[in-house]
Amino acid sequence: MRFSAIAVAAALFVPAAADAQDKAGWPSSIKVGTASQGGTYFVYGAGWANLVQEKLGINTSSEVTGGPVQNMALVNSGGVQFAMTTMGPGYDGWVGKSPIAPGVEMKNVRATFPMYMTPFQIVALEKSGVKGIKDLEGKTVGVGPRGGTPGTYFPLWFKELGVNVKPQFGGANDLAGQVQDGLIDGFAFGAGLPIAAFAQIEAQVPVSLFAFTKDEQKKILDAFPSVSAFTIPANTYKSQKEEQHTVAMWNFGIAHKDMPESLVYEVMKVVLDNNDRMMQIHKSAADTKPENYVNNSFMWFHPGAIRYYKEKNLPVDKKLLPPEYKG
Repeated sequence: MRFSAIAVAAALFVPAAADAQDKAGWPSSIKVGTASQGGTYFVYGAGWANLVQEKLGINTSSEVTGGPVQNMALVNSGGVQFAMTTMGPGYDGWVGKSPIAPGVEMKNVRATFPMYMTPFQIVALEKSGVKGIKDLEGKTVGVGPRGGTPGTYFPLWFKELGVNVKPQFGGANDLAGQVQDGLIDGFAFGAGLPIAAFAQIEAQVPVSLFAFTKDEQKKILDAFPSVSAFTIPANTYKSQKEEQHTVAMWNFGIAHKDMPESLVYEVMKVVLDNNDRMMQIHKSAADTKPENYVNNSFMWFHPGAIRYYKEKNLPVDKKLLPPEYKG
C-alpha cells in the first residue's frame, strides 16, 4: 500500500490525573481541529489531544479539517472547541478577510499556546527535472487543502514571483501520492519539519526538495508582512544536503472564548509543562515553549492562557486582553 493514514490511538482514560482540578462548567467532551492526514498539524494536533485526554480525563477527539483557515472559522462558530492556526490566516480571519468567510471578523477565537514556525517547501520527483520555482511554470502543483495555509498563500506567492502554475487542492497524503505517480508535477506545502508527506515520498522514490532563491525570498518578504525569513537546515531530509532559503509563519493553539478558564488553563499546563512528551509527538514541538507567546501580536489571549502566563511571570500586553478578562 503506497500510503496509509496515520493511525492515532485513543489515549487511556486516567481519571486520577484530574481529581484535584476545578472542573466546574467543563464540557463532557471536546473536539480539536487539526488538518489533512499526512501533515504536521494532524500528527501534532492528534497528539496533544490524546495527551489532554490522558492528563485531564476529558474525552478529547481530533478532527480532520482543511487546516488553519478553516480552523479559525470552526472555532469561531463553535464547530470545534480547540484547534490550531497559522498566524497569517489567523490575522485574515481576525480582521474579516478570510477567503472562506469574507467580512466576518472571527472575534470568538482566543489564542492559547505557541506551537512552532511553519516553513514552506516544495517536492518534485528527481526525474521530472524540476529543481526550482521557475521550473514550475505552466505545471500542475499540489498546494494542500483548499482553505489551508499553503493552499491560500502558495498561489499568491507564485503570482508574486511571476510563475504561472495550475494549483491542485487536496489532502497532504493524497497529493504526495499524486506526485509519486506522476499525476502532478510538484507539491508545495508548509508544515513543521520534517514534513511527513515529503518524507514518505522520499523513502520510496528519488526526489528534488527545494524552496526559494534569495531574490524570490526577498520578494515574498517585501510583499507579505505576515511571513518571516527562515532557513531550512541541511540534512532535514536524506536528499537535502544544503540549507534552503524560505519563509515561515508562527502557529498557535486557539480556543473558543466560551471555553471555561479552568479548562484552558489546565490544557496550557498539559501542553507547555510536558515538552518531553510533546517532542515525542513531533520534533517541531521543540519550539512549543511559554516564552514564544510573544509571537502573537494581534489575537486576544484566552483568560485561561493569561492565568498560565502570569504564573510564569510572562506579562501579556494590554491590547491582547479580551473583553471578558476579569484579572
